[in-house]
Amino acid sequence: MSEKKATPSSPRRLLFRILDGIEWLGNKLPSPLLLFAILALIVVIISGIFSSVSVTNPTSGEVIQVKNLFSLSGLDYIFNSAVENFIGFPPLGAVLVTMLGIGLAEQTGLINSSLKGIVFSFPNRLLTAALVFAGVMSSVAVNAGYVVLPPLGAVLFLGLGRHPLAGLAAAFAGVSGGFGANLALTSTDAVLQELTVEATRTLDPAYAETITVTMNYFFAAVSVLLVTIVGTLVTDKIVEPRLGRYEGGENGEIDELTSLEKRGMRLAGIGFLFTFLLMAYLSFGPLRGEGAYIDSPFFNALVFVIFILFLVPGLIYGIVVKEIKNDKDLTKLLGKTMASMSGYIALAFTAGQFIAYFRETNLGTVIAFKGADFLNSTGFDGIGLILTFLGLTMVVNFFIGSSSAKWTILAPVFVPIMMNLGYSPEFTTLLYRIADSVTNMITPLLLYFPVIIAFAQRYDKKLGIGTLISMMIPYSVAFLLAWLVMLLVWVLLGIPVGPGAPISY
Repeated sequence: MSEKKATPSSPRRLLFRILDGIEWLGNKLPSPLLLFAILALIVVIISGIFSSVSVTNPTSGEVIQVKNLFSLSGLDYIFNSAVENFIGFPPLGAVLVTMLGIGLAEQTGLINSSLKGIVFSFPNRLLTAALVFAGVMSSVAVNAGYVVLPPLGAVLFLGLGRHPLAGLAAAFAGVSGGFGANLALTSTDAVLQELTVEATRTLDPAYAETITVTMNYFFAAVSVLLVTIVGTLVTDKIVEPRLGRYEGGENGEIDELTSLEKRGMRLAGIGFLFTFLLMAYLSFGPLRGEGAYIDSPFFNALVFVIFILFLVPGLIYGIVVKEIKNDKDLTKLLGKTMASMSGYIALAFTAGQFIAYFRETNLGTVIAFKGADFLNSTGFDGIGLILTFLGLTMVVNFFIGSSSAKWTILAPVFVPIMMNLGYSPEFTTLLYRIADSVTNMITPLLLYFPVIIAFAQRYDKKLGIGTLISMMIPYSVAFLLAWLVMLLVWVLLGIPVGPGAPISY
């Protein structure tokens, strides 16, 4: 166990009570699937109550009125559009296609070996930075990093005589921060882009068609360096010194890559390189198209490109390490991936109804104009508006852990509002990603939060939620402050947040 620490001060006890209260309150919420069903029903009822409300588009002069779904015609729409609303749920196809490729790489063990390879390739003095960096980059595999890296980080730190919980915290912080930073495009980019496009379409359909999956790439790529540096400093200067000397009796053994795994990674790397070069050729050749590069057929098919880039090396690695011996093994592994997405598919049905009802009733548009009028009347703009939106998203994250679920609710309302106040949909999405990333590590409703506690209790059997949150709060605050500074500089310089994605609308 860790050496005994002093009794927490009153402010810290108060903080723990507040966080425990948030956990209790959050656990009273229904599951996301049921939550969206309830929200869809609420939209129907509200549309009937406010069916006489209308707004005028200041740009076109068009009068937009709330459409009543609490009526016979509305009932007809609800029954006849249910299947189409489900199939047409924006993130559904993008997530499932992307996860087929990523899932194969995960099921064969390529993701696990790659993450270990990243960590083992760094010298001991750079271990903390390597862990945080690996955590950031693990978001290409969606949630795989939460399962692989924290226990690996703890074992690596323990093997070097350092506190294992500090290694776990560093990895956990990197994985959480990685949802707002990456050098590669991920399924998160695809999901958020689809939701942002749908929200933008309610106000400016033409602009919505210009939003690509790379909309936040410039900012996200630079953020990799920021998260890695800040996460390393917080671990080495705050978290590990606060934990004190570890006096547990468990010895960590580092599970190094086997010769077969190394061979599989080499061949998978070669396969990835050839596939990447082929994709690059297609992007500048047959799929280049006309006009802007970001509007090319290749960029419009990036979800399928991501699928191929993971499928090929995953297939090669699986064959080398004998996880795939025949076509039946391949089918089984892909089936496991889709089975792991069954909860998401069920969620997509109710979420799809909510999104469709919200769009059909014009409530999003009406709320956007009314909300913009209210914000304008208060004089909120610039940094005040940005901070308000960030704060709201962070609060919501304590009650709804799913990133896509939160953006499904927030995007239809706030993307149009921010557009009316001069901020692009891409920039609004970036603000959301920052707020979501800095609070993932301290919200008990994160799906993998109990898993992290279970990993940590291996080294401190009495460890509870308060201990884990107190370890992660320094990362959360430091990431938020660092991102705010970076955001301020970015805005002052007017740098696009991604290719063809300006700050201003």
